[in-house]
Amino acid sequence: MMDIREQLSKVRCFLLDMDGTFYLGDNLIEGSLDFLDALERTGRKCLFLTNNSSKSGTVYEAKLARMGVPEKFRKVLTSGQAAANYVTHKYPGKKAFLLANEVMTKEFIEMGVEVDQENPDYVLIAFDTELDYKKMCMLCDHVRNGLPYIATHPDYNCPTETGFIPDIGATIAYVKASTGREPDLVIGKPNSGIVEETLRVTGLKKEELAMVGDRLYTDVATGVNFGMVSILVMSGETTAEMAAESSVKPALTFGKLADMIPYL
Repeated sequence: MMDIREQLSKVRCFLLDMDGTFYLGDNLIEGSLDFLDALERTGRKCLFLTNNSSKSGTVYEAKLARMGVPEKFRKVLTSGQAAANYVTHKYPGKKAFLLANEVMTKEFIEMGVEVDQENPDYVLIAFDTELDYKKMCMLCDHVRNGLPYIATHPDYNCPTETGFIPDIGATIAYVKASTGREPDLVIGKPNSGIVEETLRVTGLKKEELAMVGDRLYTDVATGVNFGMVSILVMSGETTAEMAAESSVKPALTFGKLADMIPYL
């Protein structure tokens, strides 16, 4: 069996989940900046890869800057950005019913997504932190009418400093209970859409990437499913009991990012 250093030796870029992996809410997880220093010393890169589609790439980059992340490491790809690139190529000239908060609606439109909430050609849902009952009713009507139905990511909960808040997976469950339908396509981790976008952005092969995160069913599953080094950190959602019971097994497990430094 390969030792830890050997497993990490071919990794040129670490795909880092954000909330629960690099920080929790507005607080850096201890040693996260030291981990970036170690990447620089060893000639490696990182790409922050988040399923959270409640914030734009620009918002995330500004947050990383406030936390002291050097500019060269402030590269972010969200499931929202990957979804926008997908639908603009899949449905050129078509209009979306878009479930998203104001910040993300602006980014989607800037990326070329055309929106028509009344007479759409397809449905695109993100993590809408401004969700209300009127929006849910409209969403369910369009899904019930059989329109193509795309979701940015599958996460049930979003970690915070005080626990968890319902994420898009809870919205998807609500819609299924009302309409009987699941999304036709989910873009974010652990699905192929965001992996294809990652390969395009980094220009690297899957074997040169490591997927690092605190969630087994999104982060770790992405690495396992697509031939990357899969790394679980125990700084967010996953407990030791959850890890033991899960059928998704990471190649490596660390308490936090900084615990990886001696092996780089």
